[in-house]
Amino acid sequence: MSRGIYDTIIVGGSAAGLSAALYAARQGLKVLVVTKDIGGQLLLAPQIENYPGIKVVAGLELVQSIKEQAEEFGAEFVYDEAIAISQINNTFRVSTKVSGDYEALTVILAFGKTPKSLDVPGEDKFVGKGVSYCAICDAPLFRGKKVAVVGWGDHAFRAVKLLRAYDNKVYIIHKSEAKLTDEELIKDSKEMNIIYIPNTTVLEIKGDTKVRAIRLKNVKTNEEDELEVDGVFVEMGYTTKTDWVRDFVQLNENGEIITDKLGMTSRPGVFAAGDVTDMLYKQTVIAAAQGAIAALSAYNYIQQLMGRPTKKSDWGKLI
Repeated sequence: MSRGIYDTIIVGGSAAGLSAALYAARQGLKVLVVTKDIGGQLLLAPQIENYPGIKVVAGLELVQSIKEQAEEFGAEFVYDEAIAISQINNTFRVSTKVSGDYEALTVILAFGKTPKSLDVPGEDKFVGKGVSYCAICDAPLFRGKKVAVVGWGDHAFRAVKLLRAYDNKVYIIHKSEAKLTDEELIKDSKEMNIIYIPNTTVLEIKGDTKVRAIRLKNVKTNEEDELEVDGVFVEMGYTTKTDWVRDFVQLNENGEIITDKLGMTSRPGVFAAGDVTDMLYKQTVIAAAQGAIAALSAYNYIQQLMGRPTKKSDWGKLI
């Protein structure tokens, strides 16, 4: 069954992508955001003090607020990873890892850095069925369940705390033997609400219609074990992935997408914004501004495509 054609598909769910979604949806466009998580590296910022008009805001609070605004204007979200893009006449097709293909008149590439995957059997099969890369998005779905967080550091610990807020029992799986130093996590571990499993890697994610267990291996003893869980949250950091667009739009020597001042790439109808572009300054407010510019440029491109051309002198009148 056809999903229909969107006006714009935005790949990425941090400051640039969410701002693009907000501005595009507010112009009345049919908008789809394809993203593996919400917030990206912005979630690592406990305090942002240089966002205009806001004295202090947590990264989490900021992205949630922009996402809610975009949804209020009708933007749709799919939590998946874009892996390919192609052009068919005047439309673009974005292919995802799990949920299939989506088509649109324009595309805005705003994916910045992408959450790392475990690359183990069962991972792709159970994305959206127990495997998640976004605790903000999915924690409420696992209230009172047993879940595993695979990873270490601020991002992983933030996910653990969020999951504990929904009364989940959380296993922390980490490949080395680092010690917990966070007082809140230590307290929870003593009460057995958090169980830390060091020196361990995930070999496989198992289940039927959803995740039921993970197969683990102790890297010191080589012993294998199986742990029953209802969900797996992969929190292993981020990587820059632009190879999938390398033959579609022009990149610079650093693998960044080259854009002009209107967010246009080398391919008409495809725009880019945020950290994935060749913009020198990688700041939240700049990424958000680039997202807004790309969205308005996509809107004007569609007007021209539909035979309703707008003069460039009128572009700045869009609000």
